[in-house]
Amino acid sequence: MANATDFKDYYTILGVSKTATPEEIKRAYRKLARKYHPDLNPGDQSAEEKFKDLNEANEVLSDPENRQKYDRFGQHWNQAVQGGSAPPGRGSTVSTEDFAQYGDFDSFINDLLGGMRGESRRRTQTTATDGFDGFGDGFRSQAPAPDTEAAIALTFSEAFHGVQKRLQLDDETINVRIPAGAKPGSRIRLKGKGRPSPFSPQRGDLYLSIEVLPHTFFRFEGDDLVCDIPIRPDEAVLGAQISVPTPDGSVTVKVPKGVRSGQSLRLRGKGWTLPKGGRGDLFAKLQIVTPKDLSAIEQEYYEKIQANTSFNPRAQLEEIKL
Repeated sequence: MANATDFKDYYTILGVSKTATPEEIKRAYRKLARKYHPDLNPGDQSAEEKFKDLNEANEVLSDPENRQKYDRFGQHWNQAVQGGSAPPGRGSTVSTEDFAQYGDFDSFINDLLGGMRGESRRRTQTTATDGFDGFGDGFRSQAPAPDTEAAIALTFSEAFHGVQKRLQLDDETINVRIPAGAKPGSRIRLKGKGRPSPFSPQRGDLYLSIEVLPHTFFRFEGDDLVCDIPIRPDEAVLGAQISVPTPDGSVTVKVPKGVRSGQSLRLRGKGWTLPKGGRGDLFAKLQIVTPKDLSAIEQEYYEKIQANTSFNPRAQLEEIKL
């Protein structure tokens, strides 16, 4: 029969006071579980025993109902939970201190077992998953396989059409298929292509961050594909049919009369490849460009326009003052 010295003080095991909050208990458990986990202490029997005690202490103290019974009944708390059966490896000896609050033995037994028979005990299960992070109420039993981050630069054409690339990761050559429509800052996950875990043969994932090299004509503005299209003053005033380059060839676009510099024309379905299929829109931003060298007839007609026009674009500015 075991004696009172077999009693395990769960608060001492976790290094917390009896008034510790649930958050303090959880933090203490996480810290010590990391330190004594068998994966990090291979072959260390004392660490393994310490880890078992930590799990046992956490299972009891992290459960409000079990903690209340433990605080009340001490080493005999588990008898109250299981309907009278002593926990493995523990004696059934009851000390004088345990009886102090009761008038006789029958009162103690009735309080200990009363209403407990048939009660199902909720136990926190230790879960084997991929990481130390997020212990929850149980310890996650494997160290995380390290993920690997890498950047890959693509031309506009490669990103638009999709491309096959070969990457060198340490001593391994990896073939990567970049789908059409990759954008700057997007990431591609290659499962199981990261570096192996130092604690298991499991490999992490490889995350590729996409960089798209600048293009001489097209650019991104948010999710939109944009280009600048120069037009003459007469085309802006009178309207015109102009040719606009798109990612897969030029198209003819109508410029309406009286457009302003900076105004955009929307070309539906002529923009960037969408990841789920189809095409986005292309926005052609009009830039009115004035000629620097005029022929004699151009000079003459511009002078006639200037002499005969009634349009004053600055009329609304005349009343502005501080």
